[in-house]
Amino acid sequence: MDTADAATGTGAIRSVDDIATIAVLGAGNMGHGIAEVAALAGFDVSLRDIDDDLVQAGYDQIEWSLEKLAEKDRITSADADAALERIDPVVDLAAAVDDADVVVEVVPEKMEIKKDVYAAVEEHAPDRALFVTNTSSLSITELSRETDRPARFCGMHFFNPPVRMRLVEVISGADTAEETLSTVEALAERLGKTPVRVHKDSPGFIVNRVLVPLLNEAAWVVESGDGTLAEVDSTTKYGLGLPMGSFELADQVGIDVALHVLEYMHDRLGEAYEPCPLLREQVDAGDLGRKSGAGFYDYDDGGAEIPTDQVRADLRERLLAVMANEVAGLVSADVADADAIDRAMQLGAGFPDGPATLADSAGLETLVARLDTLHDETGAARYDAVAALRDRAETDGAFHERTGSETAYDTLRVDRFDGVGHLVIDRPHRLNSVNVDLLADLDAARSTLEADDETRVILLSGAGDRAFSAGADIQRMAAELDSRSAVERSREGQRVFGRFESSPLPVVAAIDGFCLGGGMELATCADLRLATARSTFGQPEHNLGLIPGWGGTQRLRHIVGEGRAKEIILTAARYDAETMADYGFVNEVVENGALDDRALELARDLAAGPPVAQAYTKRVMHRGRDDTDAGLELEAQAFGHVFGTADAAEGIAAFDSDRDPEFSGE
Repeated sequence: MDTADAATGTGAIRSVDDIATIAVLGAGNMGHGIAEVAALAGFDVSLRDIDDDLVQAGYDQIEWSLEKLAEKDRITSADADAALERIDPVVDLAAAVDDADVVVEVVPEKMEIKKDVYAAVEEHAPDRALFVTNTSSLSITELSRETDRPARFCGMHFFNPPVRMRLVEVISGADTAEETLSTVEALAERLGKTPVRVHKDSPGFIVNRVLVPLLNEAAWVVESGDGTLAEVDSTTKYGLGLPMGSFELADQVGIDVALHVLEYMHDRLGEAYEPCPLLREQVDAGDLGRKSGAGFYDYDDGGAEIPTDQVRADLRERLLAVMANEVAGLVSADVADADAIDRAMQLGAGFPDGPATLADSAGLETLVARLDTLHDETGAARYDAVAALRDRAETDGAFHERTGSETAYDTLRVDRFDGVGHLVIDRPHRLNSVNVDLLADLDAARSTLEADDETRVILLSGAGDRAFSAGADIQRMAAELDSRSAVERSREGQRVFGRFESSPLPVVAAIDGFCLGGGMELATCADLRLATARSTFGQPEHNLGLIPGWGGTQRLRHIVGEGRAKEIILTAARYDAETMADYGFVNEVVENGALDDRALELARDLAAGPPVAQAYTKRVMHRGRDDTDAGLELEAQAFGHVFGTADAAEGIAAFDSDRDPEFSGE
């Protein structure tokens, strides 16, 4: 069958709606994770490996994982049982693929092993099936040409663990049809993932193409004596705000895995990707990282302990310059644009901001100058600034266009409808943690909504289903603050959150997942709180040797009482939604999956209420917290004021006429 026939042949899979069965080849960590995700999404799955023990081990891991998800209320027990029922563990290759609509290959990351698999699979898979490989860096084009269907072959790179990680890189080979890519992207979305398109088959794709050179450069810094391991990891974690230090991440990934990817990139892309000898020394010594018990850190002796106070500005600039060079190379080669690269690195590597955004903040001219200095000093090809980076530094000055828009927020999504202003904290890759950027965006968005005559209610929620907000971005705070500046950051958070509490508009918090620390302090400033049954609450600051600093020590006691507030803060314990409802913090617990509809229903109901009376009610109740007499006097004055409003006249008239009132806010 030629390429054209393969792309358009009778019965070929043309859309995600044509997909019912998925074969996953490989039952290791990635394979069984992908099989579990597919089964949870409702697909019938064949899980295949080369012997019964491997297949059974993968199946057992899926069963264990599903039980854990059910225990944590991420899914129901019935969902877990149904997903497990959809998975068929098999060893016979023909039985695994003979009725597959999609074949997902997840065998070891060796080109020859993968080629042998495809030669065998092609004999048994139906002509209609799409083939996808989970390779993290190998050539999609080369693999696809081992089959009779290169047009219906692409990369579908999941990240570990697949059940939790949202990113899927969807990679085009040289022969891949657009219909195939669109279908696989839709499949990723059906699996609950976020696809990022990689337009060209380029070694390392996006995430590894940026991340592996970063790990390599970290090793070169230590190898050359330009910095210590502690300085590099302190700078990476607290200077750049990444979730792990560079060496800590290498240990997590596996130093042998990182070296293998780097060697492949070196072979395909040239001397700029020369592996640092330090990496090879670790592998030769058998110190592969966490999986072997030791790597750059000793995991039998506590693992990584990264200091917060060894951040070096010159190392931050150096590491960022290397990443910016990779971003420019990917953009100029049309592999992906800057937005896609940032999104992939946030979702796949946990970057707080993408490398393009970080580079823009540092200044491309500054980063090019740093590369030029390093190149002059060492002659190393990895410091040769690509032409595209130099051009951008001299012309645009940034990867991202500077629009100057006052309505675009980096950390929030804002929707307005039916009188409801919906603020969605949009940092799901960081569990919607609160940083200084989010504080500024929250304050600006709230102010904009309050100034909008059409907005009657503010609804707060968090993107994704894992967290409303898991608290402050501690890594970034540790890097940015000292004792004196921490006082002002505390005051800033108190002011921003307090303006939601004192807003004339009713504020509703819709909570799904973690609501911890600063996230709980924000929710405390809402007037009403809804939460899913799986949500978790707590003020864990004492576990960090801190105290709540954004109003938690004061505002929480007004809602749950001083005794309960002390319990929550002093124990630093976590509480489920039902307990927090018993304590009076949560107004209503809703079923998992039903939060959006119920929160919008409540917000719309409040939006139909009398705005003037609502604003005065909030003001009076807050005034009376510490001075009942003052509150009562303000209540009397407010009652007289609202009694003379047009809304009161409308409300009384509607009552007399047995109809719903239409309040105007006058």
